[in-house]
Amino acid sequence: MNVTAIIQARMGSTRLPGKVMKVLGDRTVLAHVISRVKAVPSITRVVVATTVLPEDAAIAAEARRYGAHVYRGSEKHVLSRYYKAATEVQADVVVRFTSDCPLLDPAVADRVIRTFLDGDYDYARLGLETHPRGLDVEVFTYEVLKQAYGEATKEYEFEHVTTFILERPDRFKIARVQQDSDESRYRLTLDTPEDWQLIANVYGVLYKGEGHIFSWPEVKRVLLDRPDWVQINAGVKQKKPGE
Repeated sequence: MNVTAIIQARMGSTRLPGKVMKVLGDRTVLAHVISRVKAVPSITRVVVATTVLPEDAAIAAEARRYGAHVYRGSEKHVLSRYYKAATEVQADVVVRFTSDCPLLDPAVADRVIRTFLDGDYDYARLGLETHPRGLDVEVFTYEVLKQAYGEATKEYEFEHVTTFILERPDRFKIARVQQDSDESRYRLTLDTPEDWQLIANVYGVLYKGEGHIFSWPEVKRVLLDRPDWVQINAGVKQKKPGE
């Protein structure tokens, strides 16, 4: 079974332009994300899906440098970009990542993928009700992606890829992988200067160079020892679909 990870990436960002090409330690945010996704045991192929805009040629070059397949497509119609990238590499299962999560944990991602593969699901995701934002992972079949691409009509469904699926729980069998403890207060994604400060601080403590991958439990220990760091981006609000 071809379990393909597709990482969406582009240079444009309203709150922190060029964020995925900012350098953490010895490599870019995008390079860290690719390395972490490639470390997920259940993933067989990694694709970076970027746009055809000239500015995103840098994204494509960086992705190839770190061994990812590249697909370039629509800037705004991200659902189309995912569908066509998945079609090009003949994916059976698609694992969605975003390029602004340089603290994603391969073990956490693998747990979500295994839940999906071991169950009779159309879609599975990490439950952000109990997990930090920034460990995000979504898994769905190619056939479900094909249905979403063929039937979506709203602009926000095109932009947010899986909204079409999530808004139809009566049609699709959906799993949310939760945990007993609530760690949702932590924000580990990169969208603002405040997020960057927190992530750079964490990398400054834990990163050993040469693509070293440290885990979410290690990050959590650092943040527990430095509660003031958690407050750096505590006031950042996540954008909602359609914003």
